[in-house]
Amino acid sequence: MNHVMNKLVAYLQLMRFHRPIGFLLLLWPTLWALWTADYSQPPLFILFIFSLGVIVMRSAGCIINDIADRNFDGKVVRTQARPLVTGAVTIKEAWILLIMLCLLAFVLVLFLHPITILLSGVGFLLALCYPLTKRFFPMPQFVLGLAFAWSIPMVFVELTQHLPLPAWILFLATVCWTMAYDTQYALADRPDDIELGLRSSAILFGRYERLWIGIFQLLMVLLLSIVGFLLHKALFFYILLLAVMGFALYQQCLISTLDRRQCIRAFTNNHWVGAVVFLAIVLG
Repeated sequence: MNHVMNKLVAYLQLMRFHRPIGFLLLLWPTLWALWTADYSQPPLFILFIFSLGVIVMRSAGCIINDIADRNFDGKVVRTQARPLVTGAVTIKEAWILLIMLCLLAFVLVLFLHPITILLSGVGFLLALCYPLTKRFFPMPQFVLGLAFAWSIPMVFVELTQHLPLPAWILFLATVCWTMAYDTQYALADRPDDIELGLRSSAILFGRYERLWIGIFQLLMVLLLSIVGFLLHKALFFYILLLAVMGFALYQQCLISTLDRRQCIRAFTNNHWVGAVVFLAIVLG
């Protein structure tokens, strides 16, 4: 019985259920789109499908990442305790779990519009490519941003059968947001990544990392302001965007020392950014 429980815990750790911030950062843009696409509360069934899809695909993405990085994670301080490194989960078990999650994701999208199903294939390819881009692409965070924002065109196609301008601007805002927070995350691993020869935006930006993070944070707020203008949002929408800028300034203070723990704190603080933007969309 203990062996079964230990395996279950290890599987959940492999899917990052003990670190829900990744699920939340993927869920918030999905909720933004769901409440933006048709200017009202989305159908409960569609909300359920997309929310469960976020959990399934985020879990699958974590497994893909750990399988790809299993030879590197043991050499990085932050990832030395991951199940594939410690042996708590075997590579065969990881592949089986990944296949099961992919099958579940496929079943979920079968309930959606045919074009949405096609778009989901693109999202899966982005999730598959992201871990590999760390080997050769100087800014893998951009690929992650595309993957995390891809639920937005899927939602709009599902609810409206087309992709209006606000959808693409919301998509770009999410990419900018991901660039900002995942660069904060990458700062925690920068010394290890340099030693291992891996790529990240934190390495690319060098000593200007805070400037570039600030630029992406500002772009996110500007793009969201344009979405608000196009959708005729009320003043309250823009007031909450000022609160987002407050969080951005707080995160800049956290990463100022480049301390690993503070960089991770700045990264996790972005959950509140996503929540405030959601409130702005719903209440604004």
